[in-house]
Amino acid sequence: MVAGLDIRSFESDLAGEIYISATPKQNASLQEQARDVFSKIGDILRSKNARILRERVFTPEQMTEEILSTRSRAYGDIDDGVAPSVLIGKKEMTGPITAVQVHAISSDSRPEVFDVDRSLCGRILRLPGCTYLTLSSVSAPQFDNTTEQARAMMEKAESALKQLKVDFFSVARTWMWLGHILSWYGDFNRVRNKFFTERGLISKGSRQSMPASTGIGLGPTDGSKCAMDLIAILEPRDSIQHLQAAGKQQCAFDYGSAFSRASKAITPAGQTIFVSGTASIDASGATTHINDAMGQINATIENVRAVLKDTHVTDEDVVQVVAYCKTTEVEEAFNDFKGTLAWPCITVICDICRPDLLFEIEATAMKPKKSR
Repeated sequence: MVAGLDIRSFESDLAGEIYISATPKQNASLQEQARDVFSKIGDILRSKNARILRERVFTPEQMTEEILSTRSRAYGDIDDGVAPSVLIGKKEMTGPITAVQVHAISSDSRPEVFDVDRSLCGRILRLPGCTYLTLSSVSAPQFDNTTEQARAMMEKAESALKQLKVDFFSVARTWMWLGHILSWYGDFNRVRNKFFTERGLISKGSRQSMPASTGIGLGPTDGSKCAMDLIAILEPRDSIQHLQAAGKQQCAFDYGSAFSRASKAITPAGQTIFVSGTASIDASGATTHINDAMGQINATIENVRAVLKDTHVTDEDVVQVVAYCKTTEVEEAFNDFKGTLAWPCITVICDICRPDLLFEIEATAMKPKKSR
């Protein structure tokens, strides 16, 4: 009953990395969708003797408990107690489950679960010369307003990093899940800018170390106004390359957003390139092709490909893509086009960070040491 399934596998002497993108058939109940998609993913992981590092579930409705309980039954012993990031988009999204993405590892060393404030929300993978951390759905719902939650969310992630004797300089990639993004994205940027400046990731006259990032209008499921996922490279130290400007776009911090256009990091099976959320924005930071869905789609894809070229990878090296569409009409326009792409795409309907942006893409690509 899984309508779309893409598997990309790579290996090195240390480990194998597996990227799975799954889209359930949509004419089924939540229980049928969840059972089928998670059973299929579980079968793939067992066949490769793999364990999950990072997982995301996209849904248009607040049905987290039902999704997670069915997932746990389908995974069995693969479920290590760390929940996926369950992200709620617009009700126009196909559902009940729109798509699932998994990044898994096959190695002699299994990921260790990691708790933050007594909540299992992370995994650590320790391999010779390579230590890799993922955190999912870090949030601070105990605070009242958006800016307090955003600041506390980043401090909570920082506290987790400090437990492992690292800091935000070790973070290659973040995802900022921002409910009602259009009402407070400017405030969020001010909070993030201040936090990164205080920590030295942004400073005059030195190398900038802002992670690659996506900030998008998908809501967390715990009632928070925002949540964060991240990937950090604990070892080898200082191995992340941050590309402040890349492709056709200049540094996003020039217009107030503290993220790199892309980052490159050593991961268990090779080198991974994280392309930040990218939209139809020109070198000056202005939105282009306003009110033109196909114009924005084409410009966004050109911008992503330009970043890929700058990082010395091709379309065939792309292992996961999320296309964020503002409306069903934009999604339909992209769906008519995406068959021409070699990318493993899933589509989600949600607000983008500007009222005049209709479309955004994030991508992950990999240069393996050896392909399976």
